[in-house]
This record gives sequence, C-alpha cells and structure tokens, in this order.
Amino acid sequence: MSRRGLALGSAASVLAQVMAFTLFGGAAHAAEAAEASALEPVIVTAQKREQNLQEVPVSISVISGQKVADMHIDDLRTLQGYVPNLAILNSGVNPVVYIRGFGSGPNNVAFDQEVSVYVDGIYGGRGAQFTAPFFDVSRIEVLRGPQGALFGRNTAAGAISIVSAGPTTAPEAQVTGLYDWTRRGYDISGYVSGPLSDTLGGRLAVKFVDQDGWLKNRATGNRDPELKQQLVRGTLVWRPTSDFDVTGKYEYGHHHYFGGVTLSGYLDRPTDFSDERYVSEPYGPSPQPEESGITSNNASVTANYHFSGFTLTSVTGFSKFKTVRLSAYDEANPDHTLPPNDTNALYANGFPEHYDQFSEEVRLLSPTGQRLEYLVGLYYDTSDYHLHQDTYYRLLGGGTITGHQSTDFYQYGSTWSPFGQATFHATDKFRVVGSIRYSQVKKSANFSSRTDSGTPLNPIKPQVFGDLKEHYTDPSFTLQYDVAPHVMLYATAARGSKSGGFVSNTYGMTPDRFQFRPERSTNYEAGVKSVLADGRVQANLAIFDMKFKDLQQSAYDPDRRTFLTRNAARASSKGAELDLEWLPLNELQLSANVAYLDAKFDDYPGAPCLATETLAQCNSADPASLAAHNVKGLPLQFAPKWSGNIGARYTRDVMNDLRLVANVNALFRSKYYVADGYSPIWGLQDGWVKLDARIQIGPADDRWHVALVGRNLTDEHTVGAAIRFPGSITAVTRTQNWMDEYRSVAIEGAFKVF
Repeated sequence: MSRRGLALGSAASVLAQVMAFTLFGGAAHAAEAAEASALEPVIVTAQKREQNLQEVPVSISVISGQKVADMHIDDLRTLQGYVPNLAILNSGVNPVVYIRGFGSGPNNVAFDQEVSVYVDGIYGGRGAQFTAPFFDVSRIEVLRGPQGALFGRNTAAGAISIVSAGPTTAPEAQVTGLYDWTRRGYDISGYVSGPLSDTLGGRLAVKFVDQDGWLKNRATGNRDPELKQQLVRGTLVWRPTSDFDVTGKYEYGHHHYFGGVTLSGYLDRPTDFSDERYVSEPYGPSPQPEESGITSNNASVTANYHFSGFTLTSVTGFSKFKTVRLSAYDEANPDHTLPPNDTNALYANGFPEHYDQFSEEVRLLSPTGQRLEYLVGLYYDTSDYHLHQDTYYRLLGGGTITGHQSTDFYQYGSTWSPFGQATFHATDKFRVVGSIRYSQVKKSANFSSRTDSGTPLNPIKPQVFGDLKEHYTDPSFTLQYDVAPHVMLYATAARGSKSGGFVSNTYGMTPDRFQFRPERSTNYEAGVKSVLADGRVQANLAIFDMKFKDLQQSAYDPDRRTFLTRNAARASSKGAELDLEWLPLNELQLSANVAYLDAKFDDYPGAPCLATETLAQCNSADPASLAAHNVKGLPLQFAPKWSGNIGARYTRDVMNDLRLVANVNALFRSKYYVADGYSPIWGLQDGWVKLDARIQIGPADDRWHVALVGRNLTDEHTVGAAIRFPGSITAVTRTQNWMDEYRSVAIEGAFKVF
C-alpha cells in the first residue's frame, strides 16, 4: 500500500477507535452518555462587530486559541492544514498565502499580497510578516473571498485576522514547556494576566524556542534548519468608565532559522526525498550563513467610546521589521552522492528587507437592534520599504565566472480610504447588506543594480524610477434570509482590488518592464449557515465563483536565469466549502472541513514557457514566440481540487479526578502544482494525508497537564516549492525543492501558577 494509503488508513483507524471506545466503552459509559449539550457559539469580528459566526454571511474558518495551543499551530505553514482552500507557498524567499487558488508568487519579493494578514486589527501586507509565529492567541479567522469593502485593498482573495489574548478579569498565570524529541529542543511559553487596579488590566506573554531541524546536513553535522525564537507581548487595558476603554499592545519578535530546507531532485523521474542534505561551509560562494529570520516590533492602541448605543473606535498601528534571508542550495546529486571537484551548485542569493509602517483607522458603529444598522470609517497608512538582493557565485561557466552582484529596491507608499456598510432589516427574517470602500494608493520606487566584485553573471542596467497613483472602488452586496430559527441563507456579490506595483529583484530591469498594473477580483457566493439537533450540529456550506482580471504573475525562467513579472489577462476559481461540527456525546466532538476547487487561467497570453514544451512550441529567448504563448485552461499553482481535514476530540474523566483529552486530525490535499513550468514530474506534488494527534491527562480544573503531541505522524515528505536549476549554475541536471516539515513528536507539560 502507498504511504498516502497508509496515512488515510491510519487516520480512519484512529477515528474509528476513538468512536468505538466512546460508543461501546461499557455499561457505565453508556449510562453517562445520555444527551449531549450544545456546541459553544463562536464569536468573530469579521464585520468589525462582535457577532456569532452563524450570523455572518461570509465563508469563514475559525481556529480557536485552544486548538492553536493544543496542536501547536505555530505559524501560517502549519495553519494551512486546518483550513480548506488555504495554501502556503514555502520557498527560499518569502512565504505566500493562497486562498481559493489565488496568491502573489514569491519571485517578485516586493509584491503586495492578495491575502492580507491583520493582527489585532493592524494591516500587514508584506510577505515577510507572514513568517511571524502565533503565540498566546484568542482565535484566528480566515475569511475566504474578496474582503475589500471592510478590510481594504490587497484582500482580493481573502484575509486572515489574528486576535491575540487579552487581560483576564481574575489573576491567572501559566507556564508551558515542551520538548520535541525529533527536533531535539525545547519550546517554553507562559503568561501572567489579571487586574492591576479597579480600572487597569494587564497581560504579559512570552515564548522561547530552541530546536534543531528535520534534515541532517552531511557537510556540517547539523540538523537543518535550527530554530531560535524569542517573543514577548505586553497588553494593557484601561477602562476608567463603562463607556470608554483603551487597549495598548506591544510585541517584540525574533524568529530565526539557521540552515535551509532544500533538497536536490531529478528532472526525468520522481525523487524519493530523504532526510539528508549537503550544504558546505562557508555556504558555497557566500560569506554569509544560510539563514532566514525576522526581527519585528509591532504596537497598537485601540480606543472605544460608547455613547447612546453608538461606538466610536480608533485603531492606531505601528509595524517595523528587518529580515535576513540567504538561500544556499543542496550540493549533493539527487542520488545523495557528491559531485566531483566541488563544482555543483556554487550559487547563493539573499533578500534582506527593512520595512516601516504607520496606520490609523477610525470608525463609527451604529446601535444594534435597529431596522437600519451601519458603520462608517476612514483608513490611512504610510510605509517605507527597502529590499536588498545579494547574488554570490563561484566557478560557473566552466570554472571561469566568480563574483558577487547586488540590487537595491526602495519604495514609499501611502493609502487612504473611506468605507462603510449598512444592514437594512426589511423584515425580522430578511436583511439586505451593502458595503463600499474607496481607496487611493500612491507609490514611488527606484531600482538599481551593480557588480560588487568579480566577473558579471547577470546584466547590469542604469537605475530605473517609477511612480503610480491609483483609485479603486470595492463594493459588496448581500442578501440574508432566515428560513428557520437557526438556519440562514445568504447570497453575496463582492469586488476586491490589489494595487499595482514595481519589479523589485530582476537583474537587467528596464523602464518599460518596471511597472505592472493593478488587479481586480469579483466573487459571487451563496451559502447556508445552520445550527441543528438542538445545537449539537453546526453545518455551513458555501459555493462560489471567483474571477480575476489582470492577475499579477511572476515566474522564474531558468534558461535565461531571470524572473518574468506581468499581468495575466483572466483567471477564475469555482468550488464549494463545507464546515461541519457535531457533538454526538458530551465527551466527543467530531469535525469535517472539506473544500472542492477548480482554479485555472482563462486567458494568459505571453505566459512563460512550460517544462514540457519544445523550442518550436515556445522559445523564451524569442520575444515573438513568448508573446504568442498562451496557457489558457492551465490550473493555478497550489490549488488542489480537494483539501480539508477530519478531526475528533474525546474527553473522559478517569480515576482520581483526572481527565483524559485526545485529539486526532487527518489533514489532506489532492495533487497540485508547486513549480513554474508545470512539470508533471518534478513540479507536481502528489496528494497526501498527514495525521496530527494529541493525548493529554490532567485534573479536571486544568491546574496542570501532561501531553504527547505528534504532527505529520505518517512522516509525509512533501514539497512546498520547486525550481529547475539552470545549466549555467549546476553541473548536474536537477531541481531544487523546498521541503515541508517532516514528522514531529513532543512531550508537553503545563502548570497554572495561580
């Protein structure tokens, strides 16, 4: 049986055993398992108000802070398995979020993202910000489909909202420690929270991680990538009266990987990826270490003033980060042997970034319970961005080309946008919702390149400059109807926008290729949200049809060793998303979250050549051949037909006031493309099933617990992204593959201090 089949069988077996133990665990258990209580309501702020998830006409997946902590969902890469139609591109540059098949590729590093991340209401649209880990969160909301009206620009495919935990009304303190056997290191976190006075509350949370990676580097003896992480967040809430409150948050983060995750692969047949790589010190031709890290400082101040049923809110945000990022490449051949005379892949590149952002949002919410409810607001942000690129190479071109080249990209941007939403309650059961946002975006940028030492490898052109000023209007219109007390139908039409921009890291850049156009999305969606069986079943279904115009694309051309950035004419995705929660017994909660997706290019003239095409079919060195090349009908990358997860949570009181809690989740994807060129051999990731599980024991009052936690227990070796190495760089024809995490098994202990 295949590894995928074994994984699926293991997941089914574990789920069956949990259910069998629950349903047939003896007469005493049967007597206790009378009638289950209702599922707890989930509160979200997807429409800038606190609402029950079942009342919001948007396709949303919500991951609770408890689940984030239990299953060690540490970042967006680990989150993707728990959210259907969410995919994270893991490459050597910046991670990129895809929703429903749409995301901004990593090859143009300065791309604004099609899926923006918001932390406590603060916008984060840079790709590097996605590397920041999750810790001490209240919940994560993943909104699928354009969210331009309420969240703003660069949410053409969706948005992710992370809400951190706030101060508690009573004193609390907890310390959690984890040792990962497979990573050979620790993860220690904790918080202290509670009132500081009658009007002031506070919370301090910290997290420290020091762990090895999952790939053994044969050259250094290290296990790559080694993770070192320090995180601190402080929160103060001042509430002098019942009508006014101010929340201030500051977070410092240092998240650093030493080593990489690349493995060599074949071009002409599938590769059996091992747990070994070979990257020698001093990291090929580079004087820098192979590493990837971000140091960030984020602060926010949120003030609410309540009067006559209205709420006036101000959200002020500051975000600053600095990254280090250098990718070296596995020097071993795909069969794990080393090349003769150390002449393979003597190439490395780095993309360090600096970013500063200030933002301000003011909004007014009307009273609820009225026939007409509304909110209006105004948003502004300004940012400075610098991307530096280093390219190191040694003994290329038959041993004659050695050197160092670099580029610099600077961009200043600003945005302001008024927005509003109104909900008209035509009857007690029927509602009409309209939203609109107008945005003005300004950007100015310049790009320069140089040869710092040695022989030039890439073309060097004069410095180029660019300016843009754009305007967008993003409306949405929704109808809601309650067909039963806990069953709501909705239909939505919405527009989204992503701003145009500039090419940031392509050697040989010329003024005519420096700028690209904005893109627009349109989404038609219908769905049902329901609570059934006296609150024991929650079933939500959405069907959608999304279309993109002028979709921004950037692809790597290995034959010319360059990036091609342009606008594809049209692309679309259609599908359905099902979220199901069932509480058959007090002790057992089952879930199924499944999505179907059909995402493709509807028209893409001038597309890069495919790996399977001959020179007669497409010649990337011939502008006329490239201009005539169209990949209409080709599926989008990182867009599996099927994705989702199936899970169970079982709780049972055992002897001496102890409680057993078991979680199991089977995460799955069907096959999808992970590489430019769309090779069916090395650019296609086969479908997979990964099994995550946790078993915990501790007292019923949660004073302490001990748990075993496993992720990817079936040890699936999946590729996050892949490229074909140019013949001018590598002496052996091959690919480079960025691997997703392998199996992880850890023991965890937690203790509540008070």
